[in-house]
Amino acid sequence: MGTAADPEKTRTSVWLAVRPAAPARRRSEAPSGLDRERITAATVRLLDAEGLGRFSMRRLAAELGVTAMSLYWYVDTKHDLLELALDRALGELVLPAAPEPNPEAGNEAVTGAAPAAWPGRLRVLACGYRKLLVAHPWVAPLTAAYPNIGPHARAFDAALQRLLDATGLADTGRTGAHLAVSYFLHGCGGAARRVPEGDFRLALDVLIAGMAGMAGMAGTEGAAGIAAKTA
Repeated sequence: MGTAADPEKTRTSVWLAVRPAAPARRRSEAPSGLDRERITAATVRLLDAEGLGRFSMRRLAAELGVTAMSLYWYVDTKHDLLELALDRALGELVLPAAPEPNPEAGNEAVTGAAPAAWPGRLRVLACGYRKLLVAHPWVAPLTAAYPNIGPHARAFDAALQRLLDATGLADTGRTGAHLAVSYFLHGCGGAARRVPEGDFRLALDVLIAGMAGMAGMAGTEGAAGIAAKTA
């Protein structure tokens, strides 16, 4: 059982911490009707309704009809609970499937051509993330404050990596593209409700066009290099 951690002190992410199993006697003393899933869901609802600034363990306990100390049977700190809520919200995203190879693209290893589906799927992923930020304004500041390494966050990053793999960019270009997309999505978080969706989509199109241009240049240079070696 713990108390809210001092945010200035070094802490271990809830996804990395190992909680010791409670003795059977103590488990039997835990409040009935509560579990970590129910507490996390209530946290998301409360953050949506009242915002991050007003959130507290006491307010959450009142929402659940229990004492504040009851919550610490299931989470060690308020920060752990906020991490859990963050990943639960990310779980609302519908992640695109891996792009299908484009049979008309030819030999990608030679031409550098990428499956045609990746730009559209990247737009779906990015616009879905923006809608999430609009629906849950507290997600953006928590993403900046915490490691964001929960299972749904990792699934999101894996989906993004699959899309970037489909661009045909070389390793360094793919790394740069990953940073560009990540900074774009996270940077728009604080302004998601102020920036019109049309402006967001226009900026996203510019970003995608730049990635497609880099992939095309890399493919042209690769094809030229192969032609020079075989000449």
